[in-house]
Amino acid sequence: MVDSNLNKEHLVTVVSEDHETPCWGCGLRLLHPPNAPVFKCGWCGAITDKYESKCDHKNYWWRHMRDRCFVCVLIGFILFVICILSITTVLLFTLTALRSAGTPPLIEWGSYPAVGKKQLENYTFCCYCSKPKSPRTHHCRTCGICVLDMDHHCPFIGNCVGAANHQHFIAFLISVLVSTMYVTIMSAYAGLHIWPPLTYRYLDHFRGGDRSLAWRALQDVAIALVSSAVLLSTRGLVLVYLFVSSISLEIGISVLLWQQLCYIYEGQTYLSSLSMRGGDAAGEKDFKNLFRFFGCPYPVLRFLPNFWNSPKRHEK
Repeated sequence: MVDSNLNKEHLVTVVSEDHETPCWGCGLRLLHPPNAPVFKCGWCGAITDKYESKCDHKNYWWRHMRDRCFVCVLIGFILFVICILSITTVLLFTLTALRSAGTPPLIEWGSYPAVGKKQLENYTFCCYCSKPKSPRTHHCRTCGICVLDMDHHCPFIGNCVGAANHQHFIAFLISVLVSTMYVTIMSAYAGLHIWPPLTYRYLDHFRGGDRSLAWRALQDVAIALVSSAVLLSTRGLVLVYLFVSSISLEIGISVLLWQQLCYIYEGQTYLSSLSMRGGDAAGEKDFKNLFRFFGCPYPVLRFLPNFWNSPKRHEK
């Protein structure tokens, strides 16, 4: 019996090199259709793109240096902002706390030949310091001295706020406010990227403009926030603490700064406003008081509009 294998025809196919590509995963040579740019190896499962362009090494160095320079500039800017804010805040705090709040001017008193006519106009006598006290001078019982243009005694700086350090105190408040705003923005930006996804229970079922539905929607959002906050890591809890504490500090500093600027605009201090309620004359309200307070030169004040300091009209 003749072997059947001898009767079979053996076909030999010539494959061109264009239809044969080595697999990058296992190294086997793969046969693929001529119009197949992407094919998958049947042995290792790696996907090969025949027409994938090779990496251009000509501009690699330039792109690498560009990215590194951008990162260095960004890091330098962040460090610059942080250093400037921290150094400015610490410096202003030191000047406000350690500098004298304001010493009243020395004046002759107690002797008729030495005291001129109306030289002690509106002066009072301080029983604590046993010396004359000018009209805008107040005695601080905590510091034990008389302070010129005393605004208040601040326990956070351990010093009075008066004529000598009032500018530094306002600048310190502004620096603290800007610093806390920076902390709020950075903590909120970082917290949004690591906050777990929120799971709402009934928010998708709420429709309409009813107040009760809106209140339930707010409750659902609050419950979702609290539920996701339980899953936060230690880093996330620190960011939440920074955000809440910075927001709270911003509110307090903003109220205090606004109050101080209002008193400066009215040409008085906190203590003088209290004495004004007792019947003393009020100061002149003018935006020029703000410029004079911050040391703006007089020639610039002449160009300010006059309607800012228009007198009050009293109806009969």
